[in-house]
Amino acid sequence: MTETPTAPSPRKLQKLGSLKTLWPFVRRHAGLFSAWLVALAVSSTATLSLPMAVKQMIDHGFSGGGEINRAFMLLFIVAVVLALATAARFFFVSLLGEKVVADLRAKLYAHLIGLDAGFHDRTRSGELVSRLTADSELLRSVIGSTMSVALRSSVTVVGAMVMLFVTSPRLAVYSLIGIPLAVLPIVLGARQLQKISRASQDRVADANALAAETLGAVRTVQAHAREPYERGRFEAALAVSVATAKRRIRTQSFVTAIAIVLVFGAIVAVLWSGAHDVVDGRMSAGTLGQFVLYALIGGGSVGALAEVWNELQRASGGMGRIGELLAETPQITTPAQPTPLPAPIRGEIRFEHVSFHYPQRPDHPALDDFSLTVAPGETVALVGPSGAGKSTVLSLLLRFHDPDSGSLRLDGIDLRQLDPAQLRQNIALVPQQPALFAASAADNIRYGRLEASDEEVRAAARSAEADDFLMQLPEGYASDLGERGARLSGGQQQRVAIARALLKDAPVLLLDEATSALDAQSERAVQQALERLMAGRTTLVIAHRLATVLKADRIVVMDHGRIVAQGTHAELLAQDGLYAELARLQFID
Repeated sequence: MTETPTAPSPRKLQKLGSLKTLWPFVRRHAGLFSAWLVALAVSSTATLSLPMAVKQMIDHGFSGGGEINRAFMLLFIVAVVLALATAARFFFVSLLGEKVVADLRAKLYAHLIGLDAGFHDRTRSGELVSRLTADSELLRSVIGSTMSVALRSSVTVVGAMVMLFVTSPRLAVYSLIGIPLAVLPIVLGARQLQKISRASQDRVADANALAAETLGAVRTVQAHAREPYERGRFEAALAVSVATAKRRIRTQSFVTAIAIVLVFGAIVAVLWSGAHDVVDGRMSAGTLGQFVLYALIGGGSVGALAEVWNELQRASGGMGRIGELLAETPQITTPAQPTPLPAPIRGEIRFEHVSFHYPQRPDHPALDDFSLTVAPGETVALVGPSGAGKSTVLSLLLRFHDPDSGSLRLDGIDLRQLDPAQLRQNIALVPQQPALFAASAADNIRYGRLEASDEEVRAAARSAEADDFLMQLPEGYASDLGERGARLSGGQQQRVAIARALLKDAPVLLLDEATSALDAQSERAVQQALERLMAGRTTLVIAHRLATVLKADRIVVMDHGRIVAQGTHAELLAQDGLYAELARLQFID
């Protein structure tokens, strides 16, 4: 059932008001904005002067002598001024749009990468990319085109109406009948159009998110020969997006067509009356021509405003989504006056009765009354079945999340009192699945310490047994590794990640299955590098490999978010508990 259109509600106008949040970005470029306004004023004045020049041409341009030269010269001068001012207006407003959207994208990107891990866990990265691209592109169009057309058309409508009354008050009164008729369908269709526009943007975001997810796992797709299945899913998402866009376009086209027909219908009726005035001698042909041009200019501007209104409805939906993202507040915040870490850092880690639930699993504690103290320089291995909470320990230590209860301290300071950036600068992480960028090998390693020299980068690679295979790449350390390090094997990717941690040289080291992707020969070499790296550093290790567990100062056995046992390898085997069972299954050949 089709909803009956109504007048704009306060809530709808409030949504349209979301575009006001663009003003701070526009204000940063006051010079461009002012230049655009000046060019707009000149071009609008030239546009409104054109009918008067035409009147002079009609009334005096055919009388011979100098009058004809002056009439046509005046018309040409007005046309030149209009052309130059229009070009300047286009240049200034287009450049303004590019700069404003670049600033907006930069702010949104900085905001997104600063949001906590919980936000990114519950939000699809493809949707965020869509907001950065598709929605931002809509806003570029608004600033670079729609805003200019809106203001120009508004000024032109007002100016044309004034000049219509100056030219012929009686005919001007008649022409006013067409304006309410033109505005009415715009108002009536706006509510439905905005709803459809928002839905259209959501469907585009859904399709983009699906594409990003599938392309990110393209090897899995190809390994299972699921290309036809994924093509079908994406085509179905595109079909839904196109169908929603079709509804939007149909509504927008209908509103625009009705507005233009009514406006020009009113103009034709007025011209019919004016033609009788010319025949009866009450008006000159030039005056009627002037009136006709003002009526056409005004009518065309009203039609342009109809299209502008529709575009603004679409853009308000996109800006609303961007505004929602900018309104997201990170759960992990920096204190107003953060406590500085001592220098040098000792590296004592203490979990005190920590409990934590992931937002996606509120009924299942990831950690339950978890208490653990790691002495400075101690190496502690965390073992346990999948889902025991081992990775959560590392996530809380990096302060990707804050505990629901209890406290987590580094050198006696609660992590919530620290600046997260300073905390993370003093922790090196080697994850189970290394995150490499589509950049050179040197840049990927240097990510651990941006100011490191080329020699320091290569020294870290040698320590991680990565130098040999990196030097064999076509351009050596300058070779691009491809998206997510796709040009390297799994073991090679892991060694680049280890080199990055070696280069960072942080006092606290977190190893999450750091050697899981290595063959036996590489593992022995990297294990030696890790032992050198762990020396004198506080280290937490999640590992199933026997070599890493045996070298740990202490083994902590976890299950269901709790510590169920701890001790040395021999002590835990003697207890014949969970660790002995895991050892039989995973460690003992």
